[in-house]
Amino acid sequence: MPTDHSTILELARAHGLDIIADSIVVNELGLDFQVALAEAVDGRSWVLRIPRRSDVATRAAVEGRFLTAIAPRLSIAVPDWQIHSENLIAYPLRPGHPGLTIDDDGQPRWHFDVESPEYAESLGSVLAELHTVDPAAVRGSGIPELSPTEVRQRKREDIDHVTAEFDVVPTLLERWAAWLDDDSYWPTFTTVTHGEVYPAHQLMDGPVNVGILDWTTASIGDPAKDFMFHCATVSASAFEATTARYVADGGRVWPRFAEHCAELYSTSPVELGLFALQTGEPEHLAAARAQLNPNV
Repeated sequence: MPTDHSTILELARAHGLDIIADSIVVNELGLDFQVALAEAVDGRSWVLRIPRRSDVATRAAVEGRFLTAIAPRLSIAVPDWQIHSENLIAYPLRPGHPGLTIDDDGQPRWHFDVESPEYAESLGSVLAELHTVDPAAVRGSGIPELSPTEVRQRKREDIDHVTAEFDVVPTLLERWAAWLDDDSYWPTFTTVTHGEVYPAHQLMDGPVNVGILDWTTASIGDPAKDFMFHCATVSASAFEATTARYVADGGRVWPRFAEHCAELYSTSPVELGLFALQTGEPEHLAAARAQLNPNV
Protein backbone atom coordinates (compact mmCIF):
# COMPACT_ATOMS: atom_id res chain seq x y z
CA MET A 1 0.00 0.00 0.00
CA PRO A 2 1.53 3.34 -0.98
CA THR A 3 1.59 5.80 1.88
CA ASP A 4 4.05 8.49 0.80
CA HIS A 5 3.66 11.17 -1.84
CA SER A 6 6.51 9.95 -4.02
CA THR A 7 4.99 6.48 -4.34
CA ILE A 8 1.59 7.95 -5.21
CA LEU A 9 3.25 10.20 -7.78
CA GLU A 10 4.99 7.26 -9.42
CA LEU A 11 1.83 5.15 -9.41
CA ALA A 12 -0.17 7.92 -11.10
CA ARG A 13 2.50 8.49 -13.75
CA ALA A 14 2.66 4.75 -14.47
CA HIS A 15 -1.02 5.04 -15.41
CA GLY A 16 -0.50 8.06 -17.66
CA LEU A 17 -1.58 10.67 -15.10
CA ASP A 18 1.01 13.41 -14.57
CA ILE A 19 0.25 14.98 -11.20
CA ILE A 20 2.08 17.67 -9.26
CA ALA A 21 3.85 16.24 -6.20
CA ASP A 22 3.28 19.28 -4.00
CA SER A 23 -0.47 19.16 -4.67
CA ILE A 24 -1.03 15.68 -3.19
CA VAL A 25 -3.29 15.58 -0.13
CA VAL A 26 -3.89 12.15 1.42
CA ASN A 27 -7.09 11.10 3.21
CA GLU A 28 -6.74 7.96 5.35
CA LEU A 29 -10.42 7.75 6.37
CA GLY A 30 -11.37 4.81 4.13
CA LEU A 31 -10.94 1.21 5.27
CA ASP A 32 -10.61 -0.30 1.78
CA PHE A 33 -8.80 2.48 -0.08
CA GLN A 34 -6.25 5.12 0.65
CA VAL A 35 -7.54 8.27 -1.06
CA ALA A 36 -5.46 11.15 -2.38
CA LEU A 37 -6.42 14.41 -4.05
CA ALA A 38 -3.99 15.87 -6.54
CA GLU A 39 -3.73 18.40 -9.34
CA ALA A 40 -2.49 17.32 -12.76
CA VAL A 41 -0.06 19.44 -14.77
CA ASP A 42 -2.95 20.48 -17.04
CA GLY A 43 -4.72 22.05 -14.05
CA ARG A 44 -7.43 19.41 -13.55
CA SER A 45 -7.95 18.03 -10.06
CA TRP A 46 -8.15 14.26 -9.58
CA VAL A 47 -9.15 11.73 -6.95
CA LEU A 48 -6.87 8.72 -6.63
CA ARG A 49 -8.00 5.58 -4.81
CA ILE A 50 -5.26 3.09 -3.92
CA PRO A 51 -6.44 -0.35 -2.70
CA ARG A 52 -5.27 -1.22 0.78
CA ARG A 53 -5.54 -4.99 0.19
CA SER A 54 -5.60 -7.39 -2.74
CA ASP A 55 -9.16 -8.54 -2.03
CA VAL A 56 -10.49 -5.06 -2.82
CA ALA A 57 -9.87 -5.44 -6.57
CA THR A 58 -12.68 -7.92 -7.25
CA ARG A 59 -15.29 -5.78 -5.52
CA ALA A 60 -13.94 -2.70 -7.28
CA ALA A 61 -14.69 -4.30 -10.65
CA VAL A 62 -18.33 -4.67 -9.60
CA GLU A 63 -18.39 -1.08 -8.35
CA GLY A 64 -17.04 0.16 -11.67
CA ARG A 65 -19.79 -1.59 -13.63
CA PHE A 66 -22.40 -0.31 -11.18
CA LEU A 67 -21.23 3.31 -11.53
CA THR A 68 -21.54 3.08 -15.30
CA ALA A 69 -25.12 1.84 -14.91
CA ILE A 70 -26.28 4.21 -12.15
CA ALA A 71 -24.69 7.50 -13.29
CA PRO A 72 -27.23 8.33 -16.05
CA ARG A 73 -30.10 7.67 -13.64
CA LEU A 74 -29.07 10.16 -10.95
CA SER A 75 -29.06 13.97 -10.95
CA ILE A 76 -26.17 14.07 -8.46
CA ALA A 77 -22.52 13.47 -9.35
CA VAL A 78 -20.89 10.08 -8.96
CA PRO A 79 -17.29 9.10 -9.73
CA ASP A 80 -16.37 8.75 -13.40
CA TRP A 81 -13.56 6.21 -13.33
CA GLN A 82 -11.16 7.13 -16.11
CA ILE A 83 -8.36 4.96 -14.72
CA HIS A 84 -9.13 1.54 -13.29
CA SER A 85 -6.50 -1.10 -12.59
CA GLU A 86 -5.67 -3.44 -9.72
CA ASN A 87 -3.37 -0.81 -8.27
CA LEU A 88 -5.17 2.45 -8.91
CA ILE A 89 -8.59 3.94 -9.53
CA ALA A 90 -8.65 7.60 -10.54
CA TYR A 91 -11.29 10.05 -11.68
CA PRO A 92 -11.67 13.83 -12.11
CA LEU A 93 -12.69 15.60 -8.92
CA ARG A 94 -16.46 15.89 -8.63
CA PRO A 95 -18.22 19.15 -7.65
CA GLY A 96 -18.73 19.97 -3.99
CA HIS A 97 -16.74 19.14 -0.85
CA PRO A 98 -16.95 16.18 1.57
CA GLY A 99 -19.33 16.95 4.41
CA LEU A 100 -17.07 15.26 6.97
CA THR A 101 -13.28 15.02 7.08
CA ILE A 102 -10.64 14.04 9.61
CA ASP A 103 -8.14 16.70 10.69
CA ASP A 104 -4.42 16.23 11.33
CA ASP A 105 -5.16 15.25 14.93
CA GLY A 106 -7.53 12.50 13.88
CA GLN A 107 -10.62 14.42 14.92
CA PRO A 108 -13.78 14.64 12.78
CA ARG A 109 -14.58 17.99 11.18
CA TRP A 110 -18.13 18.65 10.02
CA HIS A 111 -18.50 21.13 7.19
CA PHE A 112 -22.25 21.79 7.22
CA ASP A 113 -25.21 21.82 9.62
CA VAL A 114 -26.80 18.36 9.66
CA GLU A 115 -29.86 19.84 11.37
CA SER A 116 -30.62 22.36 8.62
CA PRO A 117 -33.98 22.02 6.81
CA GLU A 118 -32.16 22.41 3.50
CA TYR A 119 -30.05 19.35 4.23
CA ALA A 120 -33.08 17.29 5.23
CA GLU A 121 -34.80 18.16 1.96
CA SER A 122 -31.69 17.54 -0.13
CA LEU A 123 -30.86 14.17 1.41
CA GLY A 124 -34.48 13.03 1.26
CA SER A 125 -34.65 13.86 -2.44
CA VAL A 126 -31.31 12.23 -3.24
CA LEU A 127 -32.24 8.98 -1.49
CA ALA A 128 -35.68 8.90 -3.08
CA GLU A 129 -34.07 9.27 -6.50
CA LEU A 130 -31.64 6.43 -5.79
CA HIS A 131 -34.18 4.10 -4.19
CA THR A 132 -36.67 4.46 -7.03
CA VAL A 133 -34.16 3.33 -9.67
CA ASP A 134 -35.42 0.12 -11.27
CA PRO A 135 -33.18 -2.69 -9.91
CA ALA A 136 -33.16 -4.23 -13.38
CA ALA A 137 -31.07 -1.26 -14.56
CA VAL A 138 -28.12 -2.19 -12.31
CA ARG A 139 -28.58 -5.92 -11.76
CA GLY A 140 -26.10 -6.80 -14.50
CA SER A 141 -23.28 -5.05 -12.64
CA GLY A 142 -23.04 -7.94 -10.21
CA ILE A 143 -23.89 -6.05 -7.02
CA PRO A 144 -25.37 -8.21 -4.25
CA GLU A 145 -29.14 -8.64 -4.38
CA LEU A 146 -31.20 -9.80 -1.41
CA SER A 147 -34.93 -10.32 -0.98
CA PRO A 148 -36.58 -8.92 2.18
CA THR A 149 -36.37 -12.38 3.75
CA GLU A 150 -32.72 -12.71 2.78
CA VAL A 151 -31.92 -9.24 4.17
CA ARG A 152 -33.07 -10.34 7.60
CA GLN A 153 -31.47 -13.78 7.38
CA ARG A 154 -28.14 -12.30 6.27
CA LYS A 155 -28.14 -9.99 9.28
CA ARG A 156 -28.87 -12.93 11.55
CA GLU A 157 -26.02 -14.92 9.99
CA ASP A 158 -23.61 -11.99 10.26
CA ILE A 159 -24.41 -11.57 13.95
CA ASP A 160 -24.00 -15.31 14.55
CA HIS A 161 -20.65 -15.28 12.73
CA VAL A 162 -19.30 -12.39 14.77
CA THR A 163 -20.59 -13.66 18.11
CA ALA A 164 -18.89 -16.99 17.43
CA GLU A 165 -15.54 -15.21 17.09
CA PHE A 166 -15.81 -12.32 19.57
CA ASP A 167 -17.01 -11.78 23.12
CA VAL A 168 -20.17 -9.65 22.77
CA VAL A 169 -21.80 -7.79 25.65
CA PRO A 170 -25.12 -9.51 26.58
CA THR A 171 -27.21 -6.35 26.28
CA LEU A 172 -26.36 -6.12 22.59
CA LEU A 173 -27.14 -9.78 22.00
CA GLU A 174 -30.53 -9.39 23.66
CA ARG A 175 -31.29 -6.22 21.71
CA TRP A 176 -30.42 -7.81 18.37
CA ALA A 177 -32.37 -10.97 19.09
CA ALA A 178 -35.53 -9.00 19.92
CA TRP A 179 -35.15 -6.98 16.72
CA LEU A 180 -34.53 -10.00 14.51
CA ASP A 181 -37.57 -11.80 15.90
CA ASP A 182 -40.04 -8.92 15.46
CA ASP A 183 -41.61 -8.69 12.00
CA SER A 184 -42.82 -5.13 12.56
CA TYR A 185 -39.31 -3.68 12.28
CA TRP A 186 -38.45 -5.18 8.91
CA PRO A 187 -39.08 -4.02 5.32
CA THR A 188 -41.26 -6.05 2.95
CA PHE A 189 -39.45 -4.71 -0.14
CA THR A 190 -35.92 -3.90 -1.26
CA THR A 191 -34.36 -1.08 -3.29
CA VAL A 192 -31.09 -0.09 -4.93
CA THR A 193 -28.91 1.25 -2.10
CA HIS A 194 -25.52 2.89 -1.64
CA GLY A 195 -24.95 1.15 1.69
CA GLU A 196 -22.85 3.76 3.52
CA VAL A 197 -24.46 7.15 3.10
CA TYR A 198 -22.79 9.45 5.59
CA PRO A 199 -21.18 12.87 5.23
CA ALA A 200 -17.66 11.62 4.51
CA HIS A 201 -19.08 10.07 1.33
CA GLN A 202 -21.38 12.98 0.53
CA LEU A 203 -20.22 15.92 -1.59
CA MET A 204 -21.85 19.09 -0.34
CA ASP A 205 -22.48 22.60 -1.63
CA GLY A 206 -23.37 24.21 1.68
CA PRO A 207 -26.24 22.09 3.04
CA VAL A 208 -27.10 20.65 -0.40
CA ASN A 209 -25.92 17.15 -1.35
CA VAL A 210 -24.52 17.38 -4.90
CA GLY A 211 -22.69 14.06 -5.14
CA ILE A 212 -21.98 10.73 -3.45
CA LEU A 213 -18.65 8.88 -3.43
CA ASP A 214 -17.47 5.34 -2.63
CA TRP A 215 -20.14 2.95 -3.94
CA THR A 216 -18.23 -0.17 -2.86
CA THR A 217 -21.15 -1.30 -0.69
CA ALA A 218 -23.90 -0.75 -3.29
CA SER A 219 -26.55 -3.48 -3.35
CA ILE A 220 -30.20 -4.24 -3.87
CA GLY A 221 -31.35 -4.57 -0.30
CA ASP A 222 -32.71 -2.79 2.76
CA PRO A 223 -33.35 0.93 2.07
CA ALA A 224 -32.83 1.71 5.75
CA LYS A 225 -29.09 1.15 5.28
CA ASP A 226 -28.91 4.55 3.60
CA PHE A 227 -30.76 6.26 6.46
CA MET A 228 -29.21 4.66 9.53
CA PHE A 229 -26.25 7.02 9.96
CA HIS A 230 -28.52 10.02 9.49
CA CYS A 231 -30.96 8.63 12.05
CA ALA A 232 -28.13 8.17 14.55
CA THR A 233 -26.67 11.66 14.18
CA VAL A 234 -29.59 14.09 13.86
CA SER A 235 -32.62 15.02 15.97
CA ALA A 236 -35.91 13.18 15.59
CA SER A 237 -37.44 16.25 13.95
CA ALA A 238 -34.64 16.49 11.38
CA PHE A 239 -34.99 12.81 10.59
CA GLU A 240 -38.75 13.17 10.20
CA ALA A 241 -38.22 16.10 7.83
CA THR A 242 -35.87 13.98 5.74
CA THR A 243 -38.25 11.04 5.51
CA ALA A 244 -41.17 13.37 4.72
CA ARG A 245 -39.28 14.73 1.71
CA TYR A 246 -38.21 11.20 0.78
CA VAL A 247 -41.83 10.00 0.72
CA ALA A 248 -42.99 13.10 -1.15
CA ASP A 249 -40.42 12.31 -3.85
CA GLY A 250 -41.47 8.69 -4.20
CA GLY A 251 -39.62 6.83 -1.44
CA ARG A 252 -41.37 4.23 0.72
CA VAL A 253 -41.19 3.81 4.48
CA TRP A 254 -43.10 1.71 7.01
CA PRO A 255 -44.46 2.39 10.53
CA ARG A 256 -41.30 1.39 12.43
CA PHE A 257 -38.84 2.71 9.87
CA ALA A 258 -37.01 5.06 12.26
CA GLU A 259 -36.80 2.38 14.95
CA HIS A 260 -35.47 -0.10 12.41
CA CYS A 261 -32.80 2.42 11.34
CA ALA A 262 -31.72 2.77 14.97
CA GLU A 263 -31.51 -0.99 15.45
CA LEU A 264 -29.62 -1.39 12.20
CA TYR A 265 -27.11 1.24 13.30
CA SER A 266 -26.64 -0.63 16.58
CA THR A 267 -25.13 -3.49 14.56
CA SER A 268 -22.27 -1.30 13.30
CA PRO A 269 -19.87 -3.23 15.58
CA VAL A 270 -20.93 -6.40 13.77
CA GLU A 271 -19.90 -4.88 10.45
CA LEU A 272 -16.58 -3.89 11.97
CA GLY A 273 -16.18 -7.42 13.31
CA LEU A 274 -16.78 -8.92 9.87
CA PHE A 275 -14.28 -6.52 8.36
CA ALA A 276 -11.69 -7.36 11.03
CA LEU A 277 -12.12 -11.09 10.45
CA GLN A 278 -11.69 -10.51 6.72
CA THR A 279 -8.47 -8.49 7.03
CA GLY A 280 -7.03 -10.22 10.09
CA GLU A 281 -5.25 -6.99 10.99
CA PRO A 282 -4.53 -6.70 14.75
CA GLU A 283 -5.72 -3.07 14.91
CA HIS A 284 -9.01 -3.96 13.22
CA LEU A 285 -9.54 -6.94 15.53
CA ALA A 286 -8.81 -4.78 18.59
CA ALA A 287 -11.24 -2.10 17.46
CA ALA A 288 -13.97 -4.69 16.89
CA ARG A 289 -13.43 -6.24 20.32
CA ALA A 290 -13.70 -2.80 21.95
CA GLN A 291 -17.01 -2.02 20.22
CA LEU A 292 -18.57 -5.45 20.70
CA ASN A 293 -17.79 -5.55 24.40
CA PRO A 294 -16.78 -2.15 25.83
CA ASN A 295 -16.70 -3.63 29.33
CA VAL A 296 -13.62 -5.76 28.66
